[in-house]
Amino acid sequence: MSQSSQNGHGPHHTEARPMTGATMVWEALVHEGVDVIFGHPGGAILPTYDALAPYEADGRIHHVLVRHEQGAAHMADGYARATGRVGVCIATSGPGATNLVTGLATALMDSIPIVAITGQVPTNLLGTDAFQESDVVGVTQPVCKHTYLVTDVNELPQVMKEAFYIAREGRPGPVLVDICKDVQNATGLFSYDMEIDLPGFEPYPNVDMTDVRRAAELINRSERPLIISGHGIQMAGVARELLELVEKAEIPVVTTLLGTGNIPESHPLSLGMAGMHGEAYANRAIQGCDLLIAMGMRFDDRITGRLDRFAKQAKIVHFELDQAEVGKNIVPDVPVVGDLAETLPALLPLVEQRRHQLWMQELDEWRSDSSSTDILNYEVDELIPPFVIRQLWHHTKSLSNGPVIIVTDVGQHQMWESQYYIHDHAGQLLTSGGAGTMGYALPGAIGAQMAFPDRTVWAVVGDGGFQMTLQELAVLKQEHLPVKIAIINNGFLGMVRQWQQIFYDKRYVGTPIVSPDFVKLADAYDIPAIMVRRPDEVGPAYEMAHRTPGPFLIDFRVKEEVNVYPMVPPGAAVDELIRRPKPGVVQGYSGVEPSW
Repeated sequence: MSQSSQNGHGPHHTEARPMTGATMVWEALVHEGVDVIFGHPGGAILPTYDALAPYEADGRIHHVLVRHEQGAAHMADGYARATGRVGVCIATSGPGATNLVTGLATALMDSIPIVAITGQVPTNLLGTDAFQESDVVGVTQPVCKHTYLVTDVNELPQVMKEAFYIAREGRPGPVLVDICKDVQNATGLFSYDMEIDLPGFEPYPNVDMTDVRRAAELINRSERPLIISGHGIQMAGVARELLELVEKAEIPVVTTLLGTGNIPESHPLSLGMAGMHGEAYANRAIQGCDLLIAMGMRFDDRITGRLDRFAKQAKIVHFELDQAEVGKNIVPDVPVVGDLAETLPALLPLVEQRRHQLWMQELDEWRSDSSSTDILNYEVDELIPPFVIRQLWHHTKSLSNGPVIIVTDVGQHQMWESQYYIHDHAGQLLTSGGAGTMGYALPGAIGAQMAFPDRTVWAVVGDGGFQMTLQELAVLKQEHLPVKIAIINNGFLGMVRQWQQIFYDKRYVGTPIVSPDFVKLADAYDIPAIMVRRPDEVGPAYEMAHRTPGPFLIDFRVKEEVNVYPMVPPGAAVDELIRRPKPGVVQGYSGVEPSW
């Protein structure tokens, strides 16, 4: 079933009414079930902002004033990831619109449904280099699923309806609607009854049941099966069906970063995250299985490592919605193209109940071997990031208001979160995967908190990424949002420093970072905050944060030169890992030239 049908946003039978283009925007959003938007006003979008007043007054739509348009896109993204609904952001022309680009690119890489609405100069000024004119459609086409420039008010209702349809149906993504200012002021007839007819756009390909049966046959014959579970499982809403499959056929599961929590990580069949900073035994499982079943993932480089040495011993089955991703990096033996909401339930009755005792024993041995190098087993005297993250799990795993939502920035803390927080719910971790966008966490957390006001939301950030969007602290106060913030403050751009240590002979160029006193900074925004320097202060700090109504910030001053291990070096196979060195040993590497 398509998401539009699930959300009840089918055709609305209303008589055409005259209204301005600006009012049409809000009427369309109401028809789409949008109740919150994130944006910043400016000259070219002012008519639309003016028309917002009655919709805000009667509570139909709430506008969140961001402090930078990048924050608007990330907030819409966080809202969309948390809910599965389309997030909406709005900005003016020129720099307002171009400031959205990073957030749109982030959403496109991770298949997040966003509709971005921007103002544009009047039609008679297009192409004249007018004040705050920019070719926003041209700028954003590479980072959007689709873009529109609206120069006729009579086209606006159709464009708005198509924009939401394209954003959410099939493989989701961001759509930009750029509306000229005179179109916003013009009057036309508004109706939302039109049918969507987009030749060439087939969001849900027909499923070939022959491929589903072939996949089931391989699963039933396999002695060492393994599932790689990606973001597509969450987007299709089939985490329950996945768990049913793995328990029925006893198939262990590794996840991508965005697939974290697709099955409970406390489950014995969960092997955690695989890939560049995945668990060593998860990567060994990829290289040791005889059947690799990829579900809703695209075989990106962070998972595969060296392509010509990835799972060469295994048959590969790829369940994927987007035909363009099938065979792009890894050519499967059996491609199953279609919506996982259709293909996974179709697979279940065809799979036999199986047990794989020898395979499970081998995986247990590999897991035990990996745990022997865990930094938490022997380095606890100083405040280290893995300890901070594990304590966050201890203090949030049993909250009475439902599973905590954690939103991370990008870098070392992101990888430590994926390693040391035990996620038992799909969609519990929101993070920028494909684009790797520093600055995502705080605005993303704001979007998630707006979606679920009663849930606990933690933004886990680094001292570097946090400073890219920390101005959005003002939104926490203005909107009275109880987002909690944990800063893993090591005085470096941590992941870049790690690469410099391992691959560049410890030449720390451009990575030491001077930060403000984050406690004083929070105080300037009237947000309570504390600094933590010792392990015994961590638990009480989390308890204080949860007792405090509203937002709370903790500045964790952690040990500086702690690295994320294991690590697959660039150009290596996924099981050729750099393991954590013994205490006092500096890790070096003399392999291939490093590449992100």
